[in-house]
Amino acid sequence: MNVHEAIRIRSSVREFLPDFVPEESLGRVLEAARLAPSSSNRQEWRFIVVRDAERRRRLSLVANNQTWIADAPVIIAAVATDPSSVMTCGVPRYAVDVSIAVDHITLAAVEEGLGTCWIGAFSQEGARAILGVEPDCMVVTMMPLGYPVSGRRVAKSRKPLEAIIRYEQDSR
Repeated sequence: MNVHEAIRIRSSVREFLPDFVPEESLGRVLEAARLAPSSSNRQEWRFIVVRDAERRRRLSLVANNQTWIADAPVIIAAVATDPSSVMTCGVPRYAVDVSIAVDHITLAAVEEGLGTCWIGAFSQEGARAILGVEPDCMVVTMMPLGYPVSGRRVAKSRKPLEAIIRYEQDSR
């Protein structure tokens, strides 16, 4: 599979098989995050892998009671270790850096036959407490990871390219 194919077929998966995710597959997914670019190569992130069923259940409850999250055999929590750092352009460094690393996770997961879903609806304090994350860090997302229920990938609806692209001569 090439990256263009992975981008085309990636979708948010909300139904998972209970099958164990092999260490080799999980390792390749996490390695993709490690290799992601970051501002000044700081890699101010940490990824917490949660396999324990009870901890996954508790995380699903602090994620607005989205109990389906606990059905995934793995949850990867992406944590910003310096959420106060801001790039000279005014954008928080973690918002870009962690997003790139998590996108690497999503694409590597597709290559492994796994599904993911970016979870942004959760209690920061609740997730921090369950994961043991320090108060000066920030849980950016929790990403369930596992084998999707067969045939359950949802087709993406996207705007046409000409609706979202402008070239400099068209700028205002």
